[in-house]
Amino acid sequence: MSEKSINRIKVLLVERKLTIIWLAELLGKNEATVSRWCTSDVQPTMNTFVKIAEKLNVKLTSLFNE
Repeated sequence: MSEKSINRIKVLLVERKLTIIWLAELLGKNEATVSRWCTSDVQPTMNTFVKIAEKLNVKLTSLFNE
């Protein structure tokens, strides 16, 4: 049984040809932290999800898998 990703941060970064480094710098976060979000090892706070959606210019709901 494979584990499904909780969020779509990495997918959206790839679609926009953006990097974890770019997002980490914009948010003032460590690259390792953002990388862990992208692999769903840990989840950012809801406030951080809102900031990510703003930076990627997407609806908040598009950051989450169904």
